[in-house]
Amino acid sequence: MKSSALVLGVIVIFLMSSFTKQETVWLDKNLKETSQTKAVYYKIGKKSNGIVTFYYKNKSTFRETFFVDGKLDGKFNEYYDSGNLKVDGKYKNGAKDGNWKSYYKNGKIKSKGRYKDGEKVGIWKFFYKND
Repeated sequence: MKSSALVLGVIVIFLMSSFTKQETVWLDKNLKETSQTKAVYYKIGKKSNGIVTFYYKNKSTFRETFFVDGKLDGKFNEYYDSGNLKVDGKYKNGAKDGNWKSYYKNGKIKSKGRYKDGEKVGIWKFFYKND
């Protein structure tokens, strides 16, 4: 009886650990799957819904995105390998939408403007690095 409970316990622990372990997906500069040696970025798992975080090989965050049914939809942030914000915007049904800003490595705004259905609209402002 005790050995049956022990075996059952080991099986449960094994199954739980295999469900939580996700594979590392290695990506090239265009975010296409590649080998670890050719990779520039990586992500954990192949999730296509919810938040997906991409990382530089040095383990700092490269990009945080939201997906709905495999399409970009929601907040979008991209970072320099230093951790400073590079791009801040959002997607709607796979297309850029709403206010977007890009930043220099020093944290100053590089550009800002609006997108509608993936197209730039209205006035876009661009800033010098030293402003």
